[in-house]
Amino acid sequence: MTIQEMKERKKELGYSNSTVAELSGVPLGTVQKIFSGATASPRYETLRALEAVLKKKSVYPFSEGNPFKFGESVMPYLTKKQGEYTLKDYYNLPEDKRFELIDGVIYDMTAPTTIHQSILGRVHANLLYHIDAKGGQCIPMISPVDVQLDCDDKTMVEPDVIIVCDRSKIIRKCVYGAPDFVMEVLSKSSKKKDMFIKLNKYLNAGVREYWIVDPDKKVVMIYDFEHDDYRLASFDDKIPVSVLDNECIIDFAALYDRISFLYEQE
Repeated sequence: MTIQEMKERKKELGYSNSTVAELSGVPLGTVQKIFSGATASPRYETLRALEAVLKKKSVYPFSEGNPFKFGESVMPYLTKKQGEYTLKDYYNLPEDKRFELIDGVIYDMTAPTTIHQSILGRVHANLLYHIDAKGGQCIPMISPVDVQLDCDDKTMVEPDVIIVCDRSKIIRKCVYGAPDFVMEVLSKSSKKKDMFIKLNKYLNAGVREYWIVDPDKKVVMIYDFEHDDYRLASFDDKIPVSVLDNECIIDFAALYDRISFLYEQE
């Protein structure tokens, strides 16, 4: 398929750039550049990945082979094409389940594992203790909390852990705007979303620092957007939080020591 044919097929399927990125594994920024014409000569492997997705039948939430895995109780609420949903649709979804809305695409969030919850709980506790001890103005929060990231009606995310230093962004129903710090703990169902789609969303929205914790590989990917820096740490390391002037240290070795027994469970 030519790029023009891909554009037409993408429109026919009703896919957003985010949907194409999610299904193909191609970074959202790359997808945007290709379909906007900013990249004149995309790599062959990238084009093949996009073509493989766009040649398939439509995979709206209610279609056969649905990659978003919505339950039957949710189906009556999903009447639009992915990419067309708004906050009004998001607030009409069942309250007993968790969802995210990203660029008009609704994502079902599966229940987290005990390892996942233990990691984010201990990181949040460290952040809260440090900030309170220092008398700081920043507010750490733990999921579930709605974040209206772009201040529009097309995106509402639920990061695992956030720090918000501008208190005016915190309103009763959500955080309105980009947090200063975000941490996501990967799961099998969220890996592509957290590592590609959310990475680009957080960068473009103005998040200053983004940590991606991979509990299976026992590594932490640290994106210091504010200083244009990236590094990879392990569960043996002590990691400073940049937005807290590197004074708050998360000791992942000690954290892992406390939860290592969970890795032996089925």
